[in-house]
Amino acid sequence: MRSLFKEMDRTPVVVSYGLGVDSTAMLIGLHARGIKPDAILFADTGAEKDATYDYLPVVNGWLRSVGWPEVTVVRNTPSPDRLKHWPAYETLESNCTSNATLPSLAYGRKACSLKWKAGPMDKWVRREFATELKGGKVRRLIGYDDSPADRRRFAKVKDRHSDNWRFEYPLIEWGWTRDRCKEVIREAGLPVPPKSACYFCPSTHSEELDDMKTKYLRRIVAIEARAAAHNTKVSGLWRSKAMTDYIRDAELLPADEIDRIIEVTPTERVLASTPEAELPDWHDFLECFTEEDALEEVADSKPKTCGSCEGCTGCNLVSLSL
Repeated sequence: MRSLFKEMDRTPVVVSYGLGVDSTAMLIGLHARGIKPDAILFADTGAEKDATYDYLPVVNGWLRSVGWPEVTVVRNTPSPDRLKHWPAYETLESNCTSNATLPSLAYGRKACSLKWKAGPMDKWVRREFATELKGGKVRRLIGYDDSPADRRRFAKVKDRHSDNWRFEYPLIEWGWTRDRCKEVIREAGLPVPPKSACYFCPSTHSEELDDMKTKYLRRIVAIEARAAAHNTKVSGLWRSKAMTDYIRDAELLPADEIDRIIEVTPTERVLASTPEAELPDWHDFLECFTEEDALEEVADSKPKTCGSCEGCTGCNLVSLSL
């Protein structure tokens, strides 16, 4: 593997930053070695947990203190012409709810990462470094650490090539494990960031659900409930099992609350060519489950409305403590 220490050219350096432990440690290690990135990109799926978003100003403060560029946030921008279902979506979360489906990882694929992370970063690099790409390759730095799990990931991609850029893995070259990454972050005077991942990622472990905020558990139940009527090959986010089942069995939410969320979650799909105002805006619908208060008793005769649709006549949203 090409050594970062021997890299003397001024080929543009772009860091793929995930707002997590590994990529934060990578930034600190690069600074210690005098390797200044030309850009630091964070691809926002719109579904990270609050603690991850809260870390962005923390790391930007450190970047300013060392005279480096702050994090550039990039996002996937789906073309309206390619949308299959209504309403339109702008996040991975609403992508799932509009299409009444689950992230591709639940089906054994990794398209969500390509679509919502790699794709937006690739597009940004092609646009911002168009001139440089004509004369060489941009260096793309990836934060895989030197632990067994990331070593396995690295083994699958180490021979990946591109006409536009070359991928490099500094943490593996430095021999930094995840524990070492945490030590480096503390030594730099920064708090260790939380694990970066969408709150409903199928790779979430059960112990992570045990510690997850109530608002995310509620939204997981709603996402699985919406997709359940259309799933033919998987049982839920864990493929062979729904996270909702674990949430129920572990009593992370009251059973009657889970049942009520399932009851009020619309399951029908609406084609983009024939939108109907009766369905709620999915972002607004899921926001109904974000507060930490318990669900209120539902009024039997008068449905709540989302208030987001022009001329909204009621989309049967549950009455919540908001």
